[in-house]
Amino acid sequence: MTALVQPSAPVDTELDPCTFHRIAAIVYQKAGIVLGEKKEALVAARLGKRMRQLGLTRFRDYLALLETAPADGELIEMLNAITTNVTEFFREPEHFKRLAKWMDAWQAGGQRRFRFWCAAAASGEEPYSLAMTLREHLAIDADARILATDLSTRALAEARAGVYSAEEMRPVSPPLLNRYWRREKDSSGNRYHALPALTQLIRFARLNLAHPPYPMRGPFDVIFCRNVMIYFDNEVRRRLLAECHRLLRPDGYLVVGHSESLSGMLGPFKGLEPSIYVKV
Repeated sequence: MTALVQPSAPVDTELDPCTFHRIAAIVYQKAGIVLGEKKEALVAARLGKRMRQLGLTRFRDYLALLETAPADGELIEMLNAITTNVTEFFREPEHFKRLAKWMDAWQAGGQRRFRFWCAAAASGEEPYSLAMTLREHLAIDADARILATDLSTRALAEARAGVYSAEEMRPVSPPLLNRYWRREKDSSGNRYHALPALTQLIRFARLNLAHPPYPMRGPFDVIFCRNVMIYFDNEVRRRLLAECHRLLRPDGYLVVGHSESLSGMLGPFKGLEPSIYVKV
């Protein structure tokens, strides 16, 4: 492979089709993410940043590095660069309202142990939104835990830190901010740190959804698997849904993103309302 050059050297922005297709094949093999032709510019831009960090100037040299990298090496950094972590607190808020109703009903029926899985945690806004919802509705004697997983080690590091800017916290109501977050001011403005009332509910872990079976045993009461299946083809989606079914308790709920459709893949799930399914 060509020797590394100084990090300041400019990256050759030309990503030839052959190299792109080989990189896309690696991404699909390792993460199940489909990169079509329209993603070529995005891949070039994101990997270009990583190449500058490594001092590489040619995409074919970076491809050679990927093809010889150990599974826990540059392949992880490449997937960190490629994956999209678009999220916000209480995104698609009706899902959290529905969760609050389920919690109230379950506890009225005597249930006190609850387990939840956030399958695409990104930088943490979704699992912390789940935790705030639970804290607002949990009985004193309830036992609740949230497993929050993601492919990106970079996103998980941000999620574990549990620190967000004032702009990122805008969807969170003042009462919830006061109860569950500590405000600190630094050179960039106000920063909010998640308090133990939230962090103690959540365990973060890296998980590749494209490679079942997953190591968890379950059963989960609710699985939030939102806005991640849009990056997969139907084969990967079917494997993911089969694992969700295995890990849910009977009559447990699967929540997906509003832009995602399970048409033709429902199998042992029953549609309850748009984007919410129940295990049957």
